[in-house]
Amino acid sequence: MFNESYPHMKFSLWVPRPANETLDIYAEWSATHDADLTAAGYESPSRVAEAIRQFSTPDTTILDFGCGTGLSGLALRAVGFKHIDGVEISPEMLALAKQRDAYNSVWQGAVGEITDVKRGQYKVIVAAGVISLGAAPPETLSLIIDHLDKGGMAGFSFNDPTVEDGSYDAILNSEILDRRGKIIFRENGPHLSERNMGSDIIVLKRL
Repeated sequence: MFNESYPHMKFSLWVPRPANETLDIYAEWSATHDADLTAAGYESPSRVAEAIRQFSTPDTTILDFGCGTGLSGLALRAVGFKHIDGVEISPEMLALAKQRDAYNSVWQGAVGEITDVKRGQYKVIVAAGVISLGAAPPETLSLIIDHLDKGGMAGFSFNDPTVEDGSYDAILNSEILDRRGKIIFRENGPHLSERNMGSDIIVLKRL
């Protein structure tokens, strides 16, 4: 497991847990989060950004849901996107995101909602490394789809433990069967390249 390489992390990352425990973990982890993930070869944010770029223009309005410290925002900027906002429920992570030149606007969110966002306000909502075991629960995907107009897109990642769990793909498949969305891109590749962990990058188009 990833955290076995970091003795200062006294928790398991990829296990289901209540939201309050997740917030406590990210508060503790915020000081070393970026250094830990950089050392582990964190590639999902850049892979999500590259996937979204295939179906979008630089002027596309993007919400980085669960933006954390801003790593996904930086990845989106790096591929040319100009209009990126971020929302994050962890105050400690949010404080770090605000220090980065990644977002036009970034604000505090709340558990179980996409705070201060109207349906269709953003053409794309990304959630790299967010919808997964130990972080946002499976139904978060439905919440994101609820906030997209027809033709809008969600770009997100399922890491290997999340794919193996099955409950996240069950929600995704249900949304497809209900004709609320269709997958236009799915590709497995590195998530933490230095830890031999992969992730599926998925782009879903709202129907």
